[in-house]
Amino acid sequence: MPPKPLARRLLAPLGSLAGVAAAFAYVGTVDPNEPGHYPVCPLLRFAGIYCPGCGGLRSAHAFVHGDLGAALGANALAVVGYGVFAVVMTVWLVRAVKGTPMRLAVSPVLWWGVGAVLAVFTLVRNLPFGSALAP
Repeated sequence: MPPKPLARRLLAPLGSLAGVAAAFAYVGTVDPNEPGHYPVCPLLRFAGIYCPGCGGLRSAHAFVHGDLGAALGANALAVVGYGVFAVVMTVWLVRAVKGTPMRLAVSPVLWWGVGAVLAVFTLVRNLPFGSALAP
């Protein structure tokens, strides 16, 4: 079977990148630090606990505006996620250009590791000694 044309191979990664760029552009334009623009985290509202995503919108807003310190302060784990996303997107785009299919075979051990990191991050940011991780 002949390889697909380059434009067809780039459709999915560039479409995904465009969607994420649009979301970041929106969050960069509509400031989450001003009340009334975004809903409040239900876990924070009803239980008073910061979830792993709390501060993520403020982090994205600061990241878009080039304030890495504020982005890390709002949600350090989200900033790590931006880096992981950038690496995955770069690999996907390079593989699409080369005509090599992108296959992500993530082992259950990695998923458990990600879950453990999220659980520890959530626990630590809600304890007094981890207040630096709270948004």
